[in-house]
Amino acid sequence: MQKELGELAGLWANGAIFEVAGPDGQWIFRPPRFQAAQTPLPEAPAAGMSFVTTNLEALQYRIARERVVIGGGVFLIDAAVPTEPFDQALDRFRLTEKRFLPLLVVLASLLGYWLSGRALAPVNRIVESAEGIGVQNLSRRLEVPREKDELRRLTETLNAMLGRIESSVAHITQFTADASHDLRTPLALIRTNAEIALRRPRREDEYRATLARILAAAEESTQLIEQLLTLARADAGATQLRFEAADLSQVLYKVSAHARILAHAKGLRFCDAVDSEPLPVNTDTSAMERLLLALLDNAVKYTPEGSISLRSYSREGQAIVEVRDTGVGISETDLPHIFDRFYRADQTRSRDVRGSGLGLAIARWIAEMHRGTIEVASELGHGSVFRVHLPLLNRENSVAVAPERQKTTADLAV
Repeated sequence: MQKELGELAGLWANGAIFEVAGPDGQWIFRPPRFQAAQTPLPEAPAAGMSFVTTNLEALQYRIARERVVIGGGVFLIDAAVPTEPFDQALDRFRLTEKRFLPLLVVLASLLGYWLSGRALAPVNRIVESAEGIGVQNLSRRLEVPREKDELRRLTETLNAMLGRIESSVAHITQFTADASHDLRTPLALIRTNAEIALRRPRREDEYRATLARILAAAEESTQLIEQLLTLARADAGATQLRFEAADLSQVLYKVSAHARILAHAKGLRFCDAVDSEPLPVNTDTSAMERLLLALLDNAVKYTPEGSISLRSYSREGQAIVEVRDTGVGISETDLPHIFDRFYRADQTRSRDVRGSGLGLAIARWIAEMHRGTIEVASELGHGSVFRVHLPLLNRENSVAVAPERQKTTADLAV
């Protein structure tokens, strides 16, 4: 066996050597280099392989030791490989690294700069485009990259935000222009009447007539300013309504009295068909009265002759208030815009009717604050119907308020 192991050791390249011990602990094959080991090798583990580095004849070797079972016998095998070739390769690598590392650093920096510039080019275009967008050119949009990545999503989000900003700025600009236009008329009337009255001495009745016209114009301006402040506070979130459980029918009875006076002053018939059953809702009573009076006032203004009716009922968990008139009606082109601020319908509907165009806008805002809606149905020349939908309270949260009807429906007809 020693002969065969010796022939095998001669075939092992790179100076690798091995030794084999038999089951009795005697060395079956052991080259001279192992015999010249400067330090004794550690005991081999019972299972697995162990490694040790030591010098054999002044050369450093990495030795692997393992016990193997062959034919029922346990043999110890040591295999050693010189570390010098690895050390030489490591030294050559270190020398090469010292020579070329500065060049590699420079090349890596240039490549990184180029890659970062290429990657950030879309971001730079977005920044440059965004810097060129101002109040005067909010209609411009950022260029959307072709690649469907995060930059594309960012650009689309910014474009959507620009669209919302453009819409808001246009809304504010239009709001300011309309408010200035509507305030200019009563102020011009006040100034004109005052100038005419001061041109020459006048009788007392003439001064009284002039002051009456000035007072009417001042009242119109005051009402417009109050409406503007209401909408401004609503937009800023500064208006806080005080909600409480209440019977909507009681609010309707109170509003009916005011509406009846308005209708009678214009020679119109007024009919009240308020549901006798309680309509418990969560409401700000003052704001709800303002909403209903705005609808009734609007109906009176645009009804030259005929009747106005106020009706309430409940359906599918909602309280519904209906204001119907037999007036001039609203055209199909005007219907989508009647709740817009300062919107005035065509001349046929608006002739000889004073108003700011803010009443319906405030009414819709109040309805939305009550988690309700306002819908309108109208036909030009055949009147209009406004319906306010409000959520009813649950029975356990409702108030037990029995409405006390002052008059019947027939009694309330003027």
